Amino acid sequence: MNTARSRAFLSFVFALLATASSVQARDVGIAAAKPESVGFSNERLQELDKALQSYVDNKQIAGLATILARHGKIVHEKAYGWQDIASDTPMKMDTIVRIYSMTKPITGVAMMMLYEEGKWKPSDPIVRYIPEFKDLKVFAGVGADGKPILEAPKHAPTMAELMSHSAGFTYGYFGATPVDKMYQEDHPLAKQNLQQAIERLAQIPLLYQPGEAWVYSVSVDIQGHIVEKLSGKTLGAFMKERIFDPLGMKDTGFHVPKEKLGRVATIYQGGAKGLTPTPIDPNVSVEPTLPQGGGGLYSTAGDYLRFAQMVANGGVLDGKRLLAPASIELMRTNVLSDEVLASNKFGLPGFYRQRPGTGFGFDFFVVQDPAKIGSPIGKGSFLWYGIAGTWFWIDPTNDLIFISMIQRRGTVPGSPSTEELSHKLVYQALVAPEK
Repeated sequence: MNTARSRAFLSFVFALLATASSVQARDVGIAAAKPESVGFSNERLQELDKALQSYVDNKQIAGLATILARHGKIVHEKAYGWQDIASDTPMKMDTIVRIYSMTKPITGVAMMMLYEEGKWKPSDPIVRYIPEFKDLKVFAGVGADGKPILEAPKHAPTMAELMSHSAGFTYGYFGATPVDKMYQEDHPLAKQNLQQAIERLAQIPLLYQPGEAWVYSVSVDIQGHIVEKLSGKTLGAFMKERIFDPLGMKDTGFHVPKEKLGRVATIYQGGAKGLTPTPIDPNVSVEPTLPQGGGGLYSTAGDYLRFAQMVANGGVLDGKRLLAPASIELMRTNVLSDEVLASNKFGLPGFYRQRPGTGFGFDFFVVQDPAKIGSPIGKGSFLWYGIAGTWFWIDPTNDLIFISMIQRRGTVPGSPSTEELSHKLVYQALVAPEK
């Protein structure tokens, strides 16, 4: 059998297997429900299937695994395409992927656990926990001599601003300011450990006055350092003990054990020539000395659903409470001012651009008014994504969760957003939201 026919046959076989959602749901530990029993049209959900399969058929992505849940039950789950194209390894529901920035909400939950223990308050200055930040300055333009002009912060950046990407930090990847270039030149997150990263960040000026803008940033990596300082444990150990083990997230961590490497998906780079595989990190099975709270975790669709369902439930899953409902409410409530939302300053492009109708809580993007941004997503939905194409949303209005795991950095020309298309196709299938 030639390669093309082999792949077509395997796609057919795995499409059949994927229809056995009740079996896969038991593996995840969350019950399955027939779509009609929770307000969905099974016929209309086929449109979602067709659209996602078309990305694979058109070679815009290698593969993906998705789960849709409502009222705490799995309505639809399916794996499409390939975990690795060259070896004809199909994507499966338990394929392990690098979730990059979908790590951020998990770090946020770790922070909120420490908040509940009284170890920090939103109004606290960050310097109370990171004394290295006592002399932070703010970038105020470039002088006639070509050197940055620095000024003192109008107020010391606070923990609430750190939790909402409004403290003044940046990433360096998404901008071209002199401050971004300092990040690009020094790569703070490439240091040997979090302490070294913090020491370097203390030498780089803030991009803007605290609280006066929203900029996607290293804020959550800084949170990871604070988790370590306040708990006395490494970030990985804290997450395993307090989050992963209680939730049964057996395949989530900052490294992948050697016996599970056969389940790790290849990350592809998208571009004008299509999909190009990138090498698997040679240190994938080694616990990192600098665990990135902003983007270092590996996980599976099923594991992340358990995390998201805990959040959607107000902090509890299967009788195990991680947070109080009030803490979840704080995470999913916008804390940005109207002025920041209206400024369009330093924001991300596309759906995640901060603007009237959106907002940001503690490590979650928030949809305050779907009509203002032209989206069918439920009011109050909160969500985030990862740079290799992973994304999720939690919709409290419709009690709905959607998870998608993709491994593609960059885009293939002509490839629309799988996330925004899924918003439309999920809600067109929700024909009886009152159920």
